[in-house]
Amino acid sequence: MGQLLSAKGLYCERDERVLFQDLEFTVNQGDILHIKGPNGSGKTTLLRRIVGLSAVVEGEMHWPEPLSQQSGRLSAELCWYLAHRPAVTLLQTPLENLAFSLALHNVIPKQEELWHALETVGLRGYEDVPAGSLSAGQQRRVALSKLYVNVPSIQLWVLDEPFTALDVQAVAQLEARIEQFAEAGGTVIMTSHHGLKHTAVKWLELGGKQA
Repeated sequence: MGQLLSAKGLYCERDERVLFQDLEFTVNQGDILHIKGPNGSGKTTLLRRIVGLSAVVEGEMHWPEPLSQQSGRLSAELCWYLAHRPAVTLLQTPLENLAFSLALHNVIPKQEELWHALETVGLRGYEDVPAGSLSAGQQRRVALSKLYVNVPSIQLWVLDEPFTALDVQAVAQLEARIEQFAEAGGTVIMTSHHGLKHTAVKWLELGGKQA
């Protein structure tokens, strides 16, 4: 599979403290890249630079067309970015949140696909409950539910601490889904304090080792 991302000479400084410098890595199609490091090491900042939402990281970063756009941001129709805080509207139901999130990517699935995704993440019976009434773990599942909708055009997932607030069963389920996506040719770039068990995972430690 071909190269998806090439990064070279990345540098980030915050409050006169260098978070990382001379950082370089490549990501190929089908890769799972696990970005590791302690709190405050710049993991989220790097992810935001990867998807084009932050300009504080200097250096070269190259995406192939049509994944990259002239604005410098990744195409929303080809990439899904899930931030550390779940992008869930508390007054909307899980069903409404999922439908809206997919619509932002110009994806309008059948109603039964939405129900199936929510059932898969353990929200059966909560589809029409306002998200503000759900626990933190359930709200995280709402945000993650779109990963269980089959959208062939999506080539890349960028996930910031996706396992936060999930129980053991949900963690194992998400790990399996990430592996399934990568084995089908998709690419995953993620941060997490949780160690992935998949043997093919590449990892990048900010301020430390690379592999």
